[in-house]
Amino acid sequence: MNTAETFAPLPDLLEPRWWTGTPALSPETFIINCNEYRTAGEPLEPSAELEARMQAMFDEVGLVYLINTGLEDLQGMRTIASQIVKNQRQYEGGANPRKPIEKNVYEVGAPLEAWLHYHHEMAYIGSSTKMVSFLAHKMPETGGFTYVSDNCQATDALLATPFGQKLKTLGLCYHRDLTDRDNFVDKLDIGVYNHWQQSFMTEDPEEAAAEAQRRGLSIEWGPDRLLKTRFYISAFEYFPHLDRNLLFSSLADDGMWFDTWPLVQHLPASERPLKLTFGDGTEMSAEEKALFLKVYDDYGIPIPWQVGDIAIICNYRFAHGRPAVHLQEGEERELGVLIGESFDRVEARDGKWQA
Repeated sequence: MNTAETFAPLPDLLEPRWWTGTPALSPETFIINCNEYRTAGEPLEPSAELEARMQAMFDEVGLVYLINTGLEDLQGMRTIASQIVKNQRQYEGGANPRKPIEKNVYEVGAPLEAWLHYHHEMAYIGSSTKMVSFLAHKMPETGGFTYVSDNCQATDALLATPFGQKLKTLGLCYHRDLTDRDNFVDKLDIGVYNHWQQSFMTEDPEEAAAEAQRRGLSIEWGPDRLLKTRFYISAFEYFPHLDRNLLFSSLADDGMWFDTWPLVQHLPASERPLKLTFGDGTEMSAEEKALFLKVYDDYGIPIPWQVGDIAIICNYRFAHGRPAVHLQEGEERELGVLIGESFDRVEARDGKWQA
């Protein structure tokens, strides 16, 4: 395959719309203009007053977006986010090969040329996180937006369809293949395969297997020490804060996630590192996948980053994603990801399907 073929777009892609043009929530319900909390000309500093407002907004809405912070460094942004993201975890058990760029802050771990479907952070393991924070360190003049989607409205819309009821009945299986780092030496770095050494933070295959099983994954070793994991779980989760079941999955956990990733998009589905099926192993149809995209698109909200902006989202109440980013010469985009404390999943409960 030549280079032109490698980067050529695939035909008939299911492309997200991202949003309808009208935000699913009124901006004043989740935006904090930090000029109210700054000394003139000085960057934002932590305060009890700001912390109380952030916490109240997070508890009420599940989304906090801080603008006009005057901050330019990741350490300062992390300090502000840490006012309510008090307990932070490492990116352990994650699917992408993310690198730390500040204490407990990780890069996005995906090529800018690819769109990232709406998703919930680490939905493919038993211990996820309730909170995720994004720190805008470097941003282009235009574009580079992140979008979040109101999962309460998306859940209700999906449950009103036969596909939603099918998900409710069958559940899901997350298929994930983790390569062995030593077997990737001198091979083309395609930038998406995560090695089990990095994902489970160990050099010992027995320890990696034990950690995977501790997280509720079924495992199988393949050729070249490929670690194949399978995770069977409900498509919906009971969320105690709202006392209701919510959708907790997305097509970001399927092979189509890589349809726009350079050097990966032309791999057959069997060679892609992620796959999502119904819990009985059957595949989703193209029509079902299109509906899965639509329910998130219908309730999208743009986050139009400026340097220093900070967003904190409830990982259960909102999904997040972004379109492809096209930089001009000299531009950069670096969005730091801060992951909150572990939050053990609770499968859907009877009688908790209404808001």
